[in-house]
Amino acid sequence: MLYPQNIEQKLGFDRIREHLSELCVSSLGRAFVNKIRFADNYDLIQKMIRQVAEMKDILAFEPQAFPSQNYLDVNLQLSKAAIEGAFLTEEEFFDLKLSLRTIQECLRFFDNKEPEAYPQLRELVGTAFSADLNLRQILDSLDKVIDDRGKLKDNASPELQSIRRRIQSQEIDLRKKLESILKNARANGWISDDFSLTLRGGRMVIPIAAEHKRKIKGFVHDESDTGKTVFMEPTEVLEANNEIRELESAERREIIRILMELTTRVRPHVPVLRKAYTFLGIIDFIRAKARLAIEINGIAPLSLNSQIVDWKNAVHPLLFLSFKKQGKKVQPLTIKLDSEERILLISGPNAGGKSVTLKTLGLVQYMYQCGLLVPMSEYSTIGIFRSVFIDIGDEQSLENDLSTYSSHLTNMKYFLINSDRKTLFLIDEFGTGTEPTLGGAIAESILEDLNRSGAYGAINTHYTNLKTFADKTKGLVNGAMRYDAEHLEPLYELEIGKPGSSFAIEIAYKIGLPKAIIDKSKQKIGNQQVSFEKLIKELEIEKKVFADKNVENAQKQRKLDQLLEQYNSLKSYLETEKKTILNTAKIQAKELIKNTNQKIEATIKEIREQGAEKLATKEIRQDLVDFQQSLVLDKVNQNTKKPTPKEEKEKEEREEIEVILGEISVGSLVRIKGQEALGEVLSLRGKDAEIAIGDLKTTVKINRLEKISRKEYKQKISSSTKIVGVDMNDKMMNFSFNLDLRGKRGEEALVEVDKFMNDAIMVGYDELRIVHGKGDGILRNLIRQHLRGYKQVAGTQDEHADRGGAGVTLVSMK
Repeated sequence: MLYPQNIEQKLGFDRIREHLSELCVSSLGRAFVNKIRFADNYDLIQKMIRQVAEMKDILAFEPQAFPSQNYLDVNLQLSKAAIEGAFLTEEEFFDLKLSLRTIQECLRFFDNKEPEAYPQLRELVGTAFSADLNLRQILDSLDKVIDDRGKLKDNASPELQSIRRRIQSQEIDLRKKLESILKNARANGWISDDFSLTLRGGRMVIPIAAEHKRKIKGFVHDESDTGKTVFMEPTEVLEANNEIRELESAERREIIRILMELTTRVRPHVPVLRKAYTFLGIIDFIRAKARLAIEINGIAPLSLNSQIVDWKNAVHPLLFLSFKKQGKKVQPLTIKLDSEERILLISGPNAGGKSVTLKTLGLVQYMYQCGLLVPMSEYSTIGIFRSVFIDIGDEQSLENDLSTYSSHLTNMKYFLINSDRKTLFLIDEFGTGTEPTLGGAIAESILEDLNRSGAYGAINTHYTNLKTFADKTKGLVNGAMRYDAEHLEPLYELEIGKPGSSFAIEIAYKIGLPKAIIDKSKQKIGNQQVSFEKLIKELEIEKKVFADKNVENAQKQRKLDQLLEQYNSLKSYLETEKKTILNTAKIQAKELIKNTNQKIEATIKEIREQGAEKLATKEIRQDLVDFQQSLVLDKVNQNTKKPTPKEEKEKEEREEIEVILGEISVGSLVRIKGQEALGEVLSLRGKDAEIAIGDLKTTVKINRLEKISRKEYKQKISSSTKIVGVDMNDKMMNFSFNLDLRGKRGEEALVEVDKFMNDAIMVGYDELRIVHGKGDGILRNLIRQHLRGYKQVAGTQDEHADRGGAGVTLVSMK
């Protein structure tokens, strides 16, 4: 049930209908646009929505594969063909041929897809075509007769081919004779050089100056507008022209015979062809709805067969299209109506977006229940309503002698009588048009009754008593159009949960109304109302301040989380080192105890053998003490003893000589030429060397390596170790999970990959992205083969096709 009768004009759906007609490519589709009706059957709505969603996918991902032209309406031609004795012209058959070919392309599109692809559109095909219709047979018959220019082919019949050959031969002979006459007349000066053969009345003639017309025997068929030139058929070619005219008549008779025969072949298929063209019209109609969905970013949100509005980022489609042309953006609407809060009372200043919010709610819901995709976020939920009632705009009528307020009350009467739990009502400027106190009281009573009916709705108002009523009544909820209270500018955002202020006094100040007038108005309305408005204004300001603080706190929290992650990483590293040191100490302690026990046992044995003499025992015990001290000193010296400067210098000189003269072998310390990366050779395979750079392993050509001394290696490692804390902090804060290697050579790219992976392992990223381009796939395969050597890598795969496909490798970390 819809109210009022012009609800489509009130909501703007008539403009949506007009735009859909423009998006159709044929009158077949436009006929279905005119038949659009509001539906409340859930299954029917879902069927229409899924059809449009499937067509939208086709247009988005396979636009070239689906036919986009020649959606021609040939129903008049089919009606003509159905009449016994009638025949279609060449042009009419040509339209039939083109449109049938479009239908055939539609069918071929679905035949080439998997059976489960586009199920709703495929179901349309099944219902529109029966086994009685053989499109290929009909098209073959048309193709044999009608060419691609819409004319009968010469070989449409043997007789037609013979006639046209004879006409062509006669015309050649005729032209030769006339050219000869024309050449002679030109030589005698009877005609100008620019004159040539032409046709008059279907007969070939020559132009000649009027004063010389008697010099050539023949018949005058026409003359120029000035009368200075006449068009004459010489006597010599009279018979030839007559012969051609007779052949042309024979040609027309044969053409009619062929067309009648072709029409007779088509006539039995007219009933099933009508169904085929109904299908073509529906496809054009659905295609137009899909094109509209693409224009407005329309989707098929989650739908429930119940009454609910839970929309995220919905926009008014007409406003969206208008702003799109101007390069502007529409402020999206987030709104929720459910069984707990069914009626939303929207308040706020004038020109703040209340009416647009109401029309967005009404138009989007109406569009969905007409089978159109709607502009909102995918995680929205939309329900179904049996009735939609609106009271928007001034319905003052001179004819019915109704004032604005009377018109509103008439609408309210209809709402109260017909509203139920499946009704969605929209009321703009509730209660206005009469004395405010009485208007507010009546509006509150109406709102109470509408709430009791269980209906859903949204109401715009300025009345304070309605805001208060909504705040304390179950089923109702306040909403406010947000307003910048500091700069007195609307934000066009709906906030549900609190009432809004009209900001009448503040706007009066901004406009420049005299202060005395404003102060006097404050006194007249009383302190309570002023305090209420002031409170709402202060809440708006406080909300903005706290919103800014929340953003700032969120930034600080992210930084704190990064520092905490860094701390935990360093803590984990230190605990690991601690365990390693303790394990080493335990092993050394066990070895010390073992050696000590052996010495003690030997000492006891010796004491027993000496007969326990005091002096000998004392000496043996002293040897045991000396042994213990020597063990401790050995361990201390082993860990702390440093070589003398001379020994260290000699060792360094030997290493330098080995670096200069020696070849790279397993255990050599090396540097990658042109890089800062240092490592140790783990193994050699032909011309390749496997090296360890920190915890990372990689394979590099031997000729890309140079040996370094242990001194240089220690200095580099020591230098890098000193700044680990700072590097970790920088890497945690500035690390990018995306590495671009396009344009780099293989070995150069692998070095970059190793650096990137080293940083990624340190900061603990779960997923990485390496851009290498597609090309021949050589660099991609090289990088992925190299990544398999990392035990921290769980796997690699191509990026999504929309974001680079095989040109990008996604790296999943363990």
